[in-house]
Amino acid sequence: MSDAPWLASAARPVTAAGALVRDPDGRVLLVEPTYKSTWEVPGGLVEAGEGPAAACRRELLEELGLGADALPLGRLLCLDWATTPQGDALRLLYDGGVLADTSRLRLPADELASAEFVDLDVVDRRCGEPLARRVRAAVEAVAAGVLLELEDGKRRPT
Repeated sequence: MSDAPWLASAARPVTAAGALVRDPDGRVLLVEPTYKSTWEVPGGLVEAGEGPAAACRRELLEELGLGADALPLGRLLCLDWATTPQGDALRLLYDGGVLADTSRLRLPADELASAEFVDLDVVDRRCGEPLARRVRAAVEAVAAGVLLELEDGKRRPT
């Protein structure tokens, strides 16, 4: 079956999973990577043999030092298909809930310079355009109780 001709043309997207974490005022948690100029939501790449929710949970522990007891991972809010210069990508955003106490945040100094809760207009300035659109869609998905499907950060026409 693996040598079937149709399999050679199948997409093999790099998959990433992140969390939309908010504070009690509705601001969004962004992290500042040490290795690039734009900010991100907490999360990262899904590793081989790992499911996206498990990858997101692992990344929250690695990047923020918060386990499931401190920051339960909720439902999938949006999925975003992108075709990038590096290839196809699938980016998922889960509901990271509300974090009122940031005193337990533990950022890995070699990976993250800082973390901050920000308003959506700051997300637009600090993040790349597709991520900013994805974050806005995830905020909308929380409010509406829906799952949103995006392509390159934009709502897929239905």
